[in-house]
Amino acid sequence: MSNAVKTINPFTEQVLDEFQLLSLEQANAAVDKSHDAFLSWRKTPKDKRAELVLSLANTIRENKSELLRLMTEEMGKVRAQGEQEIELCAGICEYTATEAIKALEDEEREIEGGKAIISYQPIGIILGIEPWNFPLYQVIRYSITNIVAGNTTVMKHASNVFGMAVEIQKMYEKAGFPKNVYQSLIIKGSMATQLIEHSKVRGVTFTGSDGVGKKVAETAGKHSKKTVLELGSNDAYVILDDANIETAVQACVQGRMINNGETCVAAKRFVVTEAKYDEFKQAFVEQLKNIKMGDPNDKETDIGPMAREDLRDELHEQVKTSIDKGAKVLIGCEIPDMTGYFYPPSVLENVTSGMPAYDDELFGPVAALIKVKDNKEAMEVANDSRYGLGGGIFSADEDKAVKLAVEEFDTGMVNINGYGLAQPNLPFGGVKSSGYGREHGGFGITEFVNIKSVMINK
Repeated sequence: MSNAVKTINPFTEQVLDEFQLLSLEQANAAVDKSHDAFLSWRKTPKDKRAELVLSLANTIRENKSELLRLMTEEMGKVRAQGEQEIELCAGICEYTATEAIKALEDEEREIEGGKAIISYQPIGIILGIEPWNFPLYQVIRYSITNIVAGNTTVMKHASNVFGMAVEIQKMYEKAGFPKNVYQSLIIKGSMATQLIEHSKVRGVTFTGSDGVGKKVAETAGKHSKKTVLELGSNDAYVILDDANIETAVQACVQGRMINNGETCVAAKRFVVTEAKYDEFKQAFVEQLKNIKMGDPNDKETDIGPMAREDLRDELHEQVKTSIDKGAKVLIGCEIPDMTGYFYPPSVLENVTSGMPAYDDELFGPVAALIKVKDNKEAMEVANDSRYGLGGGIFSADEDKAVKLAVEEFDTGMVNINGYGLAQPNLPFGGVKSSGYGREHGGFGITEFVNIKSVMINK
């Protein structure tokens, strides 16, 4: 078996680079080095850690050109959206260093006969297993909070973005972090399971499919190791009877097509009441007809190719199965005859339970339209999913929409009358088969710490 992995440009289908995989012995040695780094890093004052994080924010911005090249060449990200990802990562660093870090401050509480100190102490090495679709953001969001908390990190990136993995480690070191506080491990996927079992790995964070995520959690659980899981979704965006259709269509097109449709928290199922269905469908399809598909480096391009050929083919199988079960094609749904792993903007209607377009996650630019009788049924259908990451509600009555979002929507995040991705100052994560745990907003920084009680008797 070859000990090398080639990265391929999904737009040109040409080989970009070749990376030598680490052996298990080499990967274990890297974990040992991470532990050695932890022994001193954990004692580094928090203000010094914060200073280095701010340095990393600057390094990310200074490295913008190379990061954009890697994003477009390795996974086909549209350049303008790559710029947004880079700025988001710098913003996460800045928020973590100035605001989230406050969650690590000691607390003092009165107890009978004395007082107690609650201290937030790092626990050790946190293993990250991250996907390719946001190749910088996924890594920064998990690693920076854990490193600020005093932990060290080793990260297994997706094999089609190994170039980004190498670049991220370079940036950490350029920003001034001690060697081995952060490491990118160029390893095959199966080896990540073996690293979970390493005695010096204390926690695991995983982003990816719910099937693989549950196996990660099972392996970690056998060794009493905590996990944070973000496992994707088939987010429902609900268009109520009083929704403004122009606003809804604009946001829903953005929410479905952003990042070439390859986003865990993308809008995927569009649940529309009878009163608004025809108007929404017509306007939604018309806007998708104007989406430009092509070179991700072209300023005029709206969506680029999918990241890998196998991912495109898997998406098409889900579409074909949904059609075989009764879904109707409104636009797209055919693989174009052109170079690159492209899949066109596509819409299915008559989507019902039992179809992949309803039950599963379609990780690409395919929208599922679902007509319902009224607002009540709309919320029932929105929650009729094993997933629960994000979602959206469109209504002219903001108070009503907020009440539904807070009290009824069984998800970790909800957009009202718009679409938005992650925000540095808000928690990010889901429920049900979309996983558990939170990142961002000061919540992620305490996921992997020892919340220690020190009781002082007087």
